Amino acid sequence: MDEWVERAIVAGAVLLVALVAARLVDRWIAHRLELRPEIATRYQVVRRSAVAIVVAIGILSALLVIPEVRAIAGTLLASSAVIALVFGLAAQTTLSNWVAGLLIAFVQPLRLGDSVTVATATGTVSEIGLTYTVIRSADGSRFYVPNAKLASDTIRNATIASSEHLAAVSVPVPLSADLDRVLQVLIEEARQAPEAVPEREPTATVSQLEATGAVVTIEAWARSAAQASELAGDLRGRLSDRLRREGVYA
Repeated sequence: MDEWVERAIVAGAVLLVALVAARLVDRWIAHRLELRPEIATRYQVVRRSAVAIVVAIGILSALLVIPEVRAIAGTLLASSAVIALVFGLAAQTTLSNWVAGLLIAFVQPLRLGDSVTVATATGTVSEIGLTYTVIRSADGSRFYVPNAKLASDTIRNATIASSEHLAAVSVPVPLSADLDRVLQVLIEEARQAPEAVPEREPTATVSQLEATGAVVTIEAWARSAAQASELAGDLRGRLSDRLRREGVYA
C-alpha cells in the first residue's frame, strides 16, 4: 500500500509540474505578443495547442511512473501500427478540426472580433478553439462552427475589407441625347476628379431607360469613405456643368 501511495504521489507531482509548466508557457506567450486582432487570433490557438500538448505529456509521464502502466505501454508499443491506425480513424475529425484551426490562425480569413457570415451563421467571432470557432449573433445566441467547415466553406468577412470605397452618381438625361457620348463624358469627368483613385478605371452605364428619359450612372473609386462622399458631390457638379456645355441639357 505504501508503494502505491508513493507512486501516486510521484504521479501527482509529475502532473502538477506539467500543469505549472502549461501555465508558464501560457504566460510566456501572452507577454511576448501584442494582442492586435490578428495577433490575438494566433495567440489563442497557439496558446491552447501548447497547453494541451504540455498537459498531455504530463499525464502520459505521470502514468508511466506506475510499473503496471509501463508494462501495458510496452505491449501496446509492440503493436503501434495497429494502435496508430485505430487512433487515426477515431480521431480523424478532431485532428482535421485542430489542423484547420491552426490554418485559420495563421492564414486568417477571420479574426477575433470580426463580423462574419458562414453558411447560416452571422455574427462576431468571439472565440477560436482547438476544434470549434464560436460566432456570437446580434441577439446573443452562439454558433459553434467546426474549424474544418471554416477551412472549406465560404466566409463573408465584413471587417477585413479594402479601405477603398465606391462612389456612384446617377444622372437623368433626355432620350434625344447621344447616350454613347454621355457615357464617354461621364468617364472623362470621373477620371479628372482629384478624389478618384487613378488606378481604378471608372465605369458608366445606362441604368434606367423609360419613355420619359434615361438615367445614366457613373461609378468611381475613392481611397476612403469620406473621399467617396466628396467624390460623389464633386461629380454631380462636374457632370451638370459638362452636360450643359455638351448641349445635353438645353
